[in-house]
Amino acid sequence: MDAWVRFSAQSQARERLCRAAQYACSLLGHALQRHGASPELQKQIRQLESHLSLGRKHALESAKRAVHLSDVVLRFCITVSHLNRALYFACDNVLWAGKSGLAPRVDQEKWAQRSFRYYLFSLIMNLSRDAYEIRLLMEQESSACSRRLKGSGGGVPGGSETGGLGGPGTPGGGLPQLALKLRLQVLLLARVLRGHPPLLLDVVRNACDLFIPLDKLGLWRCGPGIVGLCGLVSSILSILTLIYPWLRLKP
Repeated sequence: MDAWVRFSAQSQARERLCRAAQYACSLLGHALQRHGASPELQKQIRQLESHLSLGRKHALESAKRAVHLSDVVLRFCITVSHLNRALYFACDNVLWAGKSGLAPRVDQEKWAQRSFRYYLFSLIMNLSRDAYEIRLLMEQESSACSRRLKGSGGGVPGGSETGGLGGPGTPGGGLPQLALKLRLQVLLLARVLRGHPPLLLDVVRNACDLFIPLDKLGLWRCGPGIVGLCGLVSSILSILTLIYPWLRLKP
């Protein structure tokens, strides 16, 4: 109950709930269409989805300032991401004005495409930031494992990080060695993500969100069902970061 009170008191809570309801309606509308529901019911669901989409436009968040970060890569990725997200919300407000009748001459198709391009750039920056942090953590974990092995009197499996099972001229080299290195990297990645839930949650959320602009821009058609499901999952994960702040990736 305390977690819910903290969540409902935050300014972002209404936007996250509206977003979750919007994509839930999108998923429901797709399911009703596939199962032959009446056109009137499908129309009502589409209208509700549109209404929830308009409601989100009033929850515009200001772009966060990240110029004080000492890490150049993080500073660039986070700043550019928030700038593009701010432009995405600005375009959405123009669309809201057009749909609500305040600016009937607005070319809604053009502004929708523009808003999803900004949204896509923002997600690319978010995923780039995630990849950078994963690489740093994997390097730290690899170094820590090497120190533990050396301290215990053992050696790095396979000889060294680059030597492995032998050089190109040895019978054990080649494809088996590459497969072993790939397997070790996957295990290391899984260990890093398991040990850092906020990073794992952020990767999943950004990956789910990525399907939305890709579909809307026609770069990868995945259908309203996938879009609705991905949007709903992403929204639920975002709500979790508000209810449990320790799950929020920082900075």
